[in-house]
Amino acid sequence: MNFPDNLKYTKDHEWLRVEGNVGYVGITDFAQHELGDIVYIDINTLGQKLGKDAIFGTVEAVKTVSDLLLPVGATIVEFNDSLNQNPEQVNQDPYGKGWIVKVTIDTPADIDTLMTSDKYSALVG
Repeated sequence: MNFPDNLKYTKDHEWLRVEGNVGYVGITDFAQHELGDIVYIDINTLGQKLGKDAIFGTVEAVKTVSDLLLPVGATIVEFNDSLNQNPEQVNQDPYGKGWIVKVTIDTPADIDTLMTSDKYSALVG
């Protein structure tokens, strides 16, 4: 499993890459592996301001549907449109082409509550 050092992680298996006051959110390598083949991603919160741990969408795999939880208080500003045609990018490249949403971080203090790659790695064993 791959958990890049430049990302922050949640206990619910989302990651956050911070670039100034903008963030990119996706699911971890562990999460995509556990879900299996991802077939659809539904984001119905574009333009909404949500709190930390709020549900911002769902990811549908062959066997299950899982909620996506926001790692920080933020406004959803963009959905990775390439996932409409190629949702398998989340399986193939979860930290690159498989990012799910771009956000404006409204509560920067929430970043400090997230895990480092070492702590996340220890969590998932």
